[in-house]
This record gives sequence, C-alpha cells and structure tokens, in this order.
Amino acid sequence: MSPVSTAAPKLELRGVTKTFEGRRVLDGVDIAIQPGRSLVIIGASGQGKSVTLKIAVGLMRPDAGQVFMDGDDMTELTTAERSRLHGKLGMLFQGSALFDSLKVWQNVGFRLANADRLPRKEARDRAIEALGRVGLPSDVADRYPAEISGGMQKRVGLARAVVAHPEILFFDEPTTGLDPITSDVINDLIMEEVRRLGCTAVSITHDMASARKIGDEIAMLHGGKIVWRGPARSIDDADNAYVQQFINGRARGPITCI
Repeated sequence: MSPVSTAAPKLELRGVTKTFEGRRVLDGVDIAIQPGRSLVIIGASGQGKSVTLKIAVGLMRPDAGQVFMDGDDMTELTTAERSRLHGKLGMLFQGSALFDSLKVWQNVGFRLANADRLPRKEARDRAIEALGRVGLPSDVADRYPAEISGGMQKRVGLARAVVAHPEILFFDEPTTGLDPITSDVINDLIMEEVRRLGCTAVSITHDMASARKIGDEIAMLHGGKIVWRGPARSIDDADNAYVQQFINGRARGPITCI
C-alpha cells in the first residue's frame, strides 16, 4: 500500500509484557510501525492480539515495557498529555461498538460533539460527509443502528474511526461476522481511507484474505512474542512453521488448540 519509510516510527512497542492471573500473555513484544505503513498482526486465539492492540491504543497499561507515539513514551505521560496524543487515534472496534440509543450520525460524530466540542450542525455535517465516503447515503444518518444491517454498521464504525482525520488507525477484527463479499468491500474501504488520510494503520485479524489485502506487512504473534514479520506479499513463502500452520489452517503443527 505504501512505500517503505526510513522515518522514525510513528508507533512503537518496546519490551511490552502483560500477565493475567499468573499467565504471561505478552512476553517482551517489540513492534515498530513507520509513518504511513499498515501492519496486520495475526495469530491464534488467546495469543494476545487484542491485548497488544489495547496497550497500543492506551486502553490498557503494560506490566513492563514502553509504548511510544511520535517519540513520546505514553507510559510516562500525564493523563492530560495522553489525552492529547489520543486525539491522533481512530479505531474500528470488532463489533462496531455503536451506541444503540444514538442515531447513526450521532455515533459517527460522537467524538466531534463531545471531545472536540463542535457545534451540533457542524458535527452532523461532518458525520454525513464521512458516511458518504464509506458508501452510505445521507438518509442513513437518522436511523438507529438496529435499523441497519451488520455490514452497514461496520461502515458506520469505519466512518466514526476516520471522521476526525486521525494519524493512526486501529482495526480490531474488521471483517468478523461478515460474508466474503461484504468483507472485501470493507477491506477496500479501509485501504481507501488509509490512503486518503496518509495515516499509519495497525490491525488484528484471523482473516487471511483481509490481512493480505490491507497490510503492507504482517506480523505473527505466538507465545507472547512476535515470531515472524515480513511483507504481506511474502507470507505464503515464509519459512516459519507457526505461520505455515496458521495461514493454511492445519490442525497439526507447533500451534496446539485447547
């Protein structure tokens, strides 16, 4: 999607560890993502992908290690300083995470109206503009989430993620629960919006079709560590037993399912 950059990382995790109830989920994770690049993190269930994303976003603190955004150590900042940097982020949640009691445009413009304090009309206009960019007509704006399909809800979630022009976008299982055609539409929209904004993107997914399409690079997380990372186009030729078992969906291999 984007040419290789030699600039300083836009986002970086250094030696990040996290333990839950005596089980070390992350064990010294190191990830650096250059500006304008799209990294997809894959891995079996329970290997720490969601925890990695939550720590990168700032929704969870690591037990040890550091998280840098634009060179600032997020783990050392005050709440106010972290809030300032969080203003650079946008996120598409796995289940879209829309507010059932709010209309579609209010969901999309929630941050604009509440955090950015934009006037109601301006927030609505920008929300409708964002909905248009993800292929939804303006009359959807005044519906409630329960009145639209799952695929449309995912588009609304994407519109909300990009409406404030973020510098870093996070995607949590963006195609989960969608049929193959709708999944491909969402993948195309993600690519279009990342390119339009020129932003950095970090995604986690089990969907290899999605990973290959939206990622410049793919990294595999297993046993709390990154066990492989490389260009998306080269993953099928990866000389790594974990990667080959995962991408080919084989029951036998170094990854065991409980």
